[in-house]
Amino acid sequence: MPHQISPPVAPAMLVKSTTPSDVPPTQEDISSLLNTAFIAQTSQQSLDAAYALTNLLIKSIGFRGLRTYGILDEVRKAAADKKDGSRRESAMNLLGAFFERFPPIQPISEICFMVQDGGILAAALDALADKGSVVRESAQYAIDALFACLSPEAMVVGLLPALSRYLSKRSGKWQGTVGAYELLGRMADKAKMGTGSKEEENLKDLLRESMGKKLAGLIPIVEGGMHDLKAEVSKQALKTMTSLATLLSNDDVAPRIPLLIKTMERPSTETLQKAIHALSQTTFVAIVTSPVLALLTPLLERSLNTPTTSQEVLRQTVVVVENLTKLVHDPVEARTFLPKLKPGVQGVKDRASLPEVRELATRALNVIKKAMGDDDGNLASGQIAPTSSTDVLAVLDKAVDVERDLAGFPGDDELWSLARAYIAGMVVEDVNLRQVSRVSLCSAPYLGQLLNGDKANILGDALQQHFVEEDHRKFGQPIKPASGEIEIVNTDFSLAYGGMLLLSHTNITLHKGHRYGLCGRNGAGKSTLMRSIAEGKLEGFPSKEELKTCFVEHNQGEDADLSILEFISKDPELAAAGKERISEVLSEVGFTAGPSGRQQERVGSLSGGWKMKLALARAMLMRADVLLLDEPTNHLDVGNVKWLEEYLKSHTEITSLIVSHDSGFLDNVCTDIYHYEQKKLVCYPGNLAAFVRVKPEAKSYYTLSASQVQFKFPNPGILAGIKSSTKAIIRMANCSYTYPGASRPSLQDVSCILTLSSRTAIIGANGAGKSTLIKLLTGETIPQIGKVEKHPNLRIGYIKQHALEHVEMHMEKTPNQYLQWRYANGDDREVLLKQTRVLSEEDKAQMNKFVVLGDGKGERRIEALMGRQKWKKTFQYEVHVPDVGNRKWVGMLPKHNSQISRETLLSLGFDKLVQEFDDHEASREGLGYRHLEPKVIAQHFADIGLDPEVANHNEISGLSGGQKVKVVLAGAMWNNPHLLVLDEPTNYLDRDSLGGLAVAIRDYKGGVVMISHNEEFVGALCPEQWHVADGRVTHKGHLAVSADRFEDSRPGSSISSAVGTPKGGSSAVSSAAPSANVSGAEDGGELKFKAKKKKKMTRAQLKEREVRRRLRHIEWLNSPKGTPHPPDTDDEA
Repeated sequence: MPHQISPPVAPAMLVKSTTPSDVPPTQEDISSLLNTAFIAQTSQQSLDAAYALTNLLIKSIGFRGLRTYGILDEVRKAAADKKDGSRRESAMNLLGAFFERFPPIQPISEICFMVQDGGILAAALDALADKGSVVRESAQYAIDALFACLSPEAMVVGLLPALSRYLSKRSGKWQGTVGAYELLGRMADKAKMGTGSKEEENLKDLLRESMGKKLAGLIPIVEGGMHDLKAEVSKQALKTMTSLATLLSNDDVAPRIPLLIKTMERPSTETLQKAIHALSQTTFVAIVTSPVLALLTPLLERSLNTPTTSQEVLRQTVVVVENLTKLVHDPVEARTFLPKLKPGVQGVKDRASLPEVRELATRALNVIKKAMGDDDGNLASGQIAPTSSTDVLAVLDKAVDVERDLAGFPGDDELWSLARAYIAGMVVEDVNLRQVSRVSLCSAPYLGQLLNGDKANILGDALQQHFVEEDHRKFGQPIKPASGEIEIVNTDFSLAYGGMLLLSHTNITLHKGHRYGLCGRNGAGKSTLMRSIAEGKLEGFPSKEELKTCFVEHNQGEDADLSILEFISKDPELAAAGKERISEVLSEVGFTAGPSGRQQERVGSLSGGWKMKLALARAMLMRADVLLLDEPTNHLDVGNVKWLEEYLKSHTEITSLIVSHDSGFLDNVCTDIYHYEQKKLVCYPGNLAAFVRVKPEAKSYYTLSASQVQFKFPNPGILAGIKSSTKAIIRMANCSYTYPGASRPSLQDVSCILTLSSRTAIIGANGAGKSTLIKLLTGETIPQIGKVEKHPNLRIGYIKQHALEHVEMHMEKTPNQYLQWRYANGDDREVLLKQTRVLSEEDKAQMNKFVVLGDGKGERRIEALMGRQKWKKTFQYEVHVPDVGNRKWVGMLPKHNSQISRETLLSLGFDKLVQEFDDHEASREGLGYRHLEPKVIAQHFADIGLDPEVANHNEISGLSGGQKVKVVLAGAMWNNPHLLVLDEPTNYLDRDSLGGLAVAIRDYKGGVVMISHNEEFVGALCPEQWHVADGRVTHKGHLAVSADRFEDSRPGSSISSAVGTPKGGSSAVSSAAPSANVSGAEDGGELKFKAKKKKKMTRAQLKEREVRRRLRHIEWLNSPKGTPHPPDTDDEA
């Protein structure tokens, strides 16, 4: 490059002079240097003359000489001289010297280069098309030099409009257009969030937010370039659009950006429909700001106003408009973009052919009107008005007396009018983005060359002070800790996990005795932050020697064979406390001492709630200064949650950092809330209720259906012989179970049933036997007394109490790979691991016995079941008999297989063989409509609330606890289960996901039975409750559910149907005598599934059946992709 050997600035040139030299150079001096540059024989001579002229001007008259001596006009003429390449090169050398040297010393020169008389940047861009390579190189150097000197505010106020003007004109050369697009993309890339210093990241934030507000004007310009006939222009415009899309900072839209850009690049009905469909499948949670609206509004507007748009696409479009608009919290932004969409939505409301689409358009229209505020454009109550250029100019004009304060050089009046607008624009960006500390930097250096004496610095400080006071008036004074409070942590840090940046240059401040709630979506990095603190990896956080920190989390890795007292005493960190102190602390949290006390029980026998109390006891023994509590209320019953609240509030010397999805717990405990916002931690004083008042979008912490996360469970399908949702599908009769080594049974004489309409909650204290009851129902364990019967085709989706056990052996797999492994052979592999499916030694011996099958062929040995079919009122199975060597039936072919009834096989002791085949048939039936393909699996994960990108590419080991639970939930729902069994489903899920799960359970067509200590969750969903205490189960039903937990509860839904049932009508009876609602009275007290005998149909009935089947098939063809094909049954009732 020519400028690699440009002369250095002499020391004298670095001294900024606010007044010109007493002896300015003459016109002859300037003309001589200009002429030397233009007629130079070599590039180096031209460069030397250019820098000599620049240095002369800086030391004397300064930036004014550029116009006073006509220098810029001469440069323009030389740059346009088509006959003399050396003059064009010299013109670019001069621009390079000016751009490199003037802005750092005299920032007001930016106005001369980019604003006054249209600026001269365009000449450098045009020179990129020059035939001579040295001219192009010099022009590129000049552009790069100017770009390097500009502050973020100057880029937005000066460079961005200059590039927009250049790209808007159609007469420029294509190389200049490519250069302008490249410069625009470079600006966006410079604004990308990274891991630089705090000051660097603050400047990036400022540039990113400021450019984001200008996207509405930039996107049409760049989109036009994407359709340019010149391939180089369209290619660069596409790269620039990709860079601009990074300004969005919206996690909801980010995965759709490639598709949206492709839609802009290749506009067609097909690509537009794909984009709208993708947006309609997006769950919008984050606040929608102007960058998102700028990107999406043109696409939505095109879809709404295109006459050929189908009704389905119109329906999706108005749904997207409604969902987006609900999250627009700034009426100013709403009034900028939504008027473009309003006519289209109004047209859909007036002219759509489908009533459903018209209704959705009406709803969207109402939301748009609400978001835009009143018709006069007045601010809503509590809305803060943004600062405008008029506000800044009013302060400037009041402080500056033009007649007295201006230096009075020729042309200063014109320059003052340009400078005041330029400075006002930069100050507006700083003030509205609350970077008020930069106001002085964006005003005083620019005014220093125009105003007399020290007036510029005084004015800059006064301007900054004015807007600091305005900021305090609008947003309040910075929160100061109360007198006497002790600050124990105050650090700035960034946090990343793998290739994902979780927090960027944020601050965390902790005061002694405060209890901080940490709130954010699943995957935001809450547990990662706490783990980093616990492991001493967080930048700037005090070490464990300075500040004792204890991480209290769910840990299932304890030594199961040790007693509780031995387990704690074995810990090297706690051994020094002594057994007496350890026993005392264990007693304090509920572990009784003595030979028969809880302290002597094995760790492996503890329930989830007691394990959490054991972890809290360890923290107490460590005498921690800071407690890091990750979901402390998980597995704790109501009494223990209350105990934990009192413990935390009474220990005022301990500081706590808490992650919890229990809104009541956070409300009762927290003194402050830290909230994840745009990769920053923002602190709000007060408990959760106070936080929600300040941030209304956090309402989902209180109302389940306020959640923006949507789960969609598949329909369970039909069960043979089950025509009523109240008919029993699984029954436990007089069952008892005692754990090995336990002195008393965990469950005793328990009887219960479940149906497809069941919404049952199992309630009880920690260790009462709730999980044991679930395991008996699902076949995880076998009762020692009594029996459990279930429908032969019943499919059960089961999530364990410690949900992560399902995936702990598959941490190296992605969620997609895990699901493929689990269902690879047509069966659910986890079902095959249950105790009721594993063959014991007695079962293996039974399989080797020779039995008489009653068909007159003597004794034979049963090897396998090959098939099943209906027979009379039950099933019969096709039995395969192997070669038996010393028997007559050696070498029998499959055609000699026998058919044996279910009852006969059960009486011969082949229960597990029958159960295994029933499970296989049930899985085959459930998976009949499922294709185990990555694309289908990814959509299934999306229905459960897990980003398909994460499901396809992230290993399970790298997922958060909430994301792992979603993986487990997706695995349980893949085979369309009839009964969903959830053991502590609220653990690990954030509030939004909890709300999505609640709505999905409410609308699910199958049965649900759950264990949960979350009263809000249970009260909203479960009218029937089973209370477990002292090994007995007591049924209570039906209770009134709390429909007010769902904002969208409606007549006819499963919620509102139970609202009218008075709570006083609940009954309590012992488990040995079930109440009427669970007694199986409808079944005649016996769990049998009878197959109806087929009757011969008449010809007319056959024709009617064919018509019905054809109509049903046509309806299925018109249904959304992935809908299971309805079965062609003879029963059409």
